[in-house]
Amino acid sequence: MSDQVNGLQDNQAWPELNLPDLLHSDTVRQVHATIEKEWDFLQRSACQTAAGRAMWKHVIDDPLAALLAGETYLRNLHEKMRKDHINNAHETSGVILAVRTLWFDSRLEDFLNSPSGREAQVVLLGAGMDTRAYRLSCLKDSNVFEVDFPEVLELKSTILQAAKESAYESQYSVSKAKSLTRVAADIRENDWMEKLQIAGFLPQKSTVWILEGILYYLAQSNAMQLLRILANNCVLTHTVILADFMNKSSTTLSNSVFQFYSDWPDQLLPSIGFNHVKLSQIGDPDAHFGLLTDPLNLFNKLRSLPRSLETNPDDGTPCCRLYLVEASGSPDQSSAHNKESDSHS
Repeated sequence: MSDQVNGLQDNQAWPELNLPDLLHSDTVRQVHATIEKEWDFLQRSACQTAAGRAMWKHVIDDPLAALLAGETYLRNLHEKMRKDHINNAHETSGVILAVRTLWFDSRLEDFLNSPSGREAQVVLLGAGMDTRAYRLSCLKDSNVFEVDFPEVLELKSTILQAAKESAYESQYSVSKAKSLTRVAADIRENDWMEKLQIAGFLPQKSTVWILEGILYYLAQSNAMQLLRILANNCVLTHTVILADFMNKSSTTLSNSVFQFYSDWPDQLLPSIGFNHVKLSQIGDPDAHFGLLTDPLNLFNKLRSLPRSLETNPDDGTPCCRLYLVEASGSPDQSSAHNKESDSHS
C-alpha cells in the first residue's frame, strides 16, 4: 500500500466512523429498516454505492451519501477499509467505486461544458441513491431525470425531505440542476421511455444518459434492448452514454449476481449505432485520480495483460475487468454511417 491512504499515514489508527445525527431520527431509521426488510440485491446496491461515496468523502464531495446509505452499509465498508489498512493491502475497499464516481463526474462535466453539451438533458437510469443533481454545479442549465423503481424513489425522497427539514443537512438538499424530475419506471420493461417522455423528457434534445453500476444487473436481452433504444436516439439528436461494463470473468464468479457482460464494449457499441467510443480501465490515466499509487495494485496488473485473456497466466486467477465507456452519436454521423454501410452492401 502507498505511504498514505485516505489521508492517513501508515502508522496512524483508522478513524472511528462518525454517523450523521439525522441517521438516528425516527423517519430515516424507519426508511432503512424497510430497505433491509423489503429490498432485493439490485435495490440494495443503491445503498452500497452511497456508502462508498460517503466513505471516500476525502475525494468525493457528497454530503448526503451517508444518510442515503444507512448505518449497516457504512459500518460494513468502514470495517473492510480498516482491515485493508491494517493488512497493508495494495488497494483499499471501495476504491473502484470512488474511481468510477469520479470518472462519471468528470466525463459528465466535460461534456456539459462543451459547445454541444450546453443545456443538454441528463438522464440517470437506475438512479438509486445518486445525488449528482444536488452536488454538481455543471447541471445548472440541464433538466435532470432520475429513473428507478417507484419504491426506491419514494424512500429516497423521504430521506431527502428529512434532510431538507433538518438544520444541518438542509444546505445540501437543494438541487443545483435547472430542474429535477423523478420517473418511476422499470428499465427492464417496455414502457419506461414513454413514462420518461410523459414526465417532460424531449427526445429531440441533446441528452447524456448515465448508466452507472446498472447494466451488469440486467439479463443479456434486457441490457441489449436498453442499449439499442439509446443508440436509436442517435438518429434524432446528439446522444452520449456514460456506462460501465463488466467482462465475462467478472460475471461468472461463483457468488456473482451479475448477468450482462461485454468483453469488447468498444466493438459492441459501434455495431448498434454509436459512432465514437472511448474505453478506459480502472487505473488508466483518465481513470486513476491519484487513488491507485501502489504499483502492485490489482488494476495495474490487469492493465498489463491483453484484454483477450480470461485468466492471469501468473497465478491462474480470473481477469475481472471493469470498463468505463463513453459513447456518442448524432444525426449527421448516423446518416454518414448508414451511407457508408450502404456502399459496402
